Parts: sequence; structure tokens; C-alpha cells
Amino acid sequence: MNKFFTDNKYAMSWGILGVVIVAVFASIFLITKTVNEVKKFGANDNPYYNSVSMTGKGEVVAVADIANFNFSVMETSESVESAQKMATEKINKALDYLKSKGVEEKDIKTTSYNINPKYDWIQGPCTQYRCEPGQSKLIGYDVSQNIDVKVRDTSKAGELLAGIGAVGISNVSGLQFTIDDEETLKAEARALAIADARSKVDAIAKDLGVRVVRVISFNEDEAYPMPDYGEGMGGEYNMAKSASVAPQLPSGENKITSRVYVSFEIR
Repeated sequence: MNKFFTDNKYAMSWGILGVVIVAVFASIFLITKTVNEVKKFGANDNPYYNSVSMTGKGEVVAVADIANFNFSVMETSESVESAQKMATEKINKALDYLKSKGVEEKDIKTTSYNINPKYDWIQGPCTQYRCEPGQSKLIGYDVSQNIDVKVRDTSKAGELLAGIGAVGISNVSGLQFTIDDEETLKAEARALAIADARSKVDAIAKDLGVRVVRVISFNEDEAYPMPDYGEGMGGEYNMAKSASVAPQLPSGENKITSRVYVSFEIR
């Protein structure tokens, strides 16, 4: 009987020891896995833990190769038909002139065409004590048309402005000199900005004794053209002053600037 209890006592002791050993190994496994997950999280899910942010700037300067301007006609008459006829005659003369000077039809675009009734306020008769109610009276119609023009030979811009003035157009505005293929120049400016940011971060990494691993974020201020001159831009050109004299319109240069913000992971 005593031997039976003694054997069971040793068996229970070895069983408890086995459970303890298994528990220890399980704890080691869980701790190791947890540490690896933490390291993994720090390396991948939190890339800003070891990072450097840098700004880069790139500029491209190009001579403006496109001139843009717009002109409009507004005529008023007692009937829509009459107002349309007067406006159409002026517009057609201007369009015929532009085409005769080599401006292609694809570069002439109507941006608006409006017909609006025109009213006048008629006040009722007044006495010493009161005024009768007034009323709006239809007196005619306004017809307006606005045209945008793209001039691919910028040296002709002044001549064209003078020419459409000579055919009776007095409202000309929005003269600008731009670049036809801006997207290519924007891409060039962006590439220069990225190279600028990369060269800066490489220099810093060298000083810190670390290496650049990868890009973890990128943002860009939209590249945009800026005129690099003071004449020949915008505003309203009063054709009534001197319709027969072609103005001098220097086209100058346009500067396209891109600014990028890049974050790099370092180790």
C-alpha cells in the first residue's frame, strides 16, 4: 500500500514538472513572437520612427509661344432679331479678319452667347400725397457674344488686336502670353525638384552616418507658370484709342516652378 502511494507521488511530481517545462517554453515563444511583432511594427507600420523630411524646388524657364486674348460684342435693339443681326455682323467681320491672317478655326472659340431682355423702370405719377406704383417696361433685347482667340505666332498678336479694332470691335481683354505645352515643362520642373530633395537628404544621411532606405511620402505643390516680365499681360485693351496702330507686345519668358515635400526612411 505504501509503495502504491510512493509511486503515484513520483508520477505526479514528474507530471507537474512537465507542465511547468511546457509553460516555460510557451512563455518564451510568446515573448519572442511579441518582440518580433513589435520590431516589425516599428519597421513597417510606423515608417516615421526613423525618417527625414526634405523640401525640393525646381524651376524651368521658357519663352512664351502662345498669345491668348478675348473680345466681345454687345448690341441692343427693340427686337431679338435686330440685335442678333447687328451683333452677328460685327462678330463675322472680326472672325473673317482673324482667319485671313492665318488664325485657324480650332483656335477661335465662342465662350458665351447670351440674349437678355432689357427693361426700364417707369415710375407712376406722383401727387403731393403719394406716388402711384411703378412698373418695368420691356424696351428691347441685349445680344452678346464672347470669343477666345489663341495666337500661335506671338509676333502677330499686336497686329491682330489692331485689326479687329479696325473692323468695329471695341471690347478686347485678357491678353496673356503662355506656353502651349505646359505639362512637359511641369514634368521637367518636378524632376528637378525631386532631384534637389534627394541630393539634400543624401548629404544629411552622410553626415549622420546612416543610409536612405526608401521614400515613404511625397507631396507636390502644383507647378504653375509665372510671367517673368512686366509688359504685355492682361487687362483691357481699349481699341477705340488707336485701332489702326499695332501695339508692341513683348512676350517675355514664363517661369514654371515646382516644389515637392518628400519623407525618406533612414537606417
